[in-house]
Amino acid sequence: MIKVLLVDDHAVVRAGLRLLLETAPDLVAVGEAADGAQAVRQSHAVRPDVVLMDLHLPGMDGVAATARIVAELPEAKVLALSTFDLEEHVVAALRAGASGFLPKDVSPEELIEGIRIVHRGEAVVAPRLLLGLIGTFVRPAPARTVMRVPEALPELGERDVQVLLLIARGLSNQEMAEELGLALSTVKNRVSELFARLGVRDRAQAVILAYESGVVTPGGR
Repeated sequence: MIKVLLVDDHAVVRAGLRLLLETAPDLVAVGEAADGAQAVRQSHAVRPDVVLMDLHLPGMDGVAATARIVAELPEAKVLALSTFDLEEHVVAALRAGASGFLPKDVSPEELIEGIRIVHRGEAVVAPRLLLGLIGTFVRPAPARTVMRVPEALPELGERDVQVLLLIARGLSNQEMAEELGLALSTVKNRVSELFARLGVRDRAQAVILAYESGVVTPGGR
């Protein structure tokens, strides 16, 4: 069972989420919180696998709560819930350590699958859907040749930069394997090694770093 903590300042929303989780045989709500501080306390108390985190909370907001939970309970994954008209808060949540985000009007099926994806350690939203979002709010470095190792990432080799570029373009591991002519297992290992070198948790944070380091720029490839 995937243990889920529900964080929202509206009781009716939490009740609806709890009912939704009851329809999935592999998900269970193990606690609720109405603000960020309570979310941190509850995370320590119930040790959830996934925290469904509303970003706009009274007192400690969802971004600050996400940073605390990820730092103090690294085994917990945070899935931020928000609306697309507040994109800067979504980027802040990803930077704080959230594994992804979904809009609050997402379908029940997409939300349930999103929880499962986050639990597997992957980003919920495909990076190709994050390109416009991140390109708007992350200041890119000056344009440079794609395969040149960015000065901001001196620890990376050209192979690492190539993998990071493909992740930023939104390719899945299978698509990268096909483009590079490598076995899927080899690509998975390279992605894991890249994440370790960069100190990122998942593809969402890797895409942000790709913009900040100049591997890709808004509107570019």
